[in-house]
Amino acid sequence: MRPEYGFTADRIAARDREISEVTSAYGFAGVHRGLFPSTRLDTVPMAERVSWCAGVIGAVRPDTLYLPCPNDVHSDHAAVFDAAAACTKVFRHPSVRRVYAYETVSETEFGLRPGTPAFQPQRFVNIEEQLERKIDIMGLYSGEMGEAPFPRSATILRALATFRGTVAGTKAAEAFIVLRDIE
Repeated sequence: MRPEYGFTADRIAARDREISEVTSAYGFAGVHRGLFPSTRLDTVPMAERVSWCAGVIGAVRPDTLYLPCPNDVHSDHAAVFDAAAACTKVFRHPSVRRVYAYETVSETEFGLRPGTPAFQPQRFVNIEEQLERKIDIMGLYSGEMGEAPFPRSATILRALATFRGTVAGTKAAEAFIVLRDIE
């Protein structure tokens, strides 16, 4: 994020701190950040987005990709999905064996494209033991969280996890659409 894209220097610094804190809280080995215009990623040519994603995938060689749901109402999510999905060709990146789409509270449930199915997950992961930590870490994104009924709130995150858990037979779960699963 840069000021010329509609964010103040203070907000950019705060987001950088949030990303650093989340990276530390999860213990990520690294973070790859493209210098693309936040909230206007769809204005970046597809070839540039694909090239950047391909570079990261080539360097990291992941076996699993988690992508935003392609039906999210947020145009940046759709732009990320399209670019990353283009990099899942097994002959270009054979390390990628599994591709899942996740739901983003406040984005996925508002996908209104006619003829496009709503989020219909086939994979559920029990997160009973991780739920409170997930909510605590989400709280590090102070600019993104709010109070219910705001969708990105601790109350709503717990409710969604509980709802997904009922389908999986657990107290809390995350759900994913299976886009590819190669054994």
